[in-house]
Amino acid sequence: MLLILLEALGAGCILVLIVWWTMFSGRAQTEATHKAANQQAPTLPETAERDIQP
Repeated sequence: MLLILLEALGAGCILVLIVWWTMFSGRAQTEATHKAANQQAPTLPETAERDIQP
């Protein structure tokens, strides 16, 4: 019984590590790229935003 609990705990830890790695790996570089792209993108005038109807 103890062995099954240890195996489940190990599998849970591995799952958490995989999720953590995929969430935050390379995030700083990607956010910097998006920020630079948003600064270079032209902005719409306020009238154009109001004229768009859903």
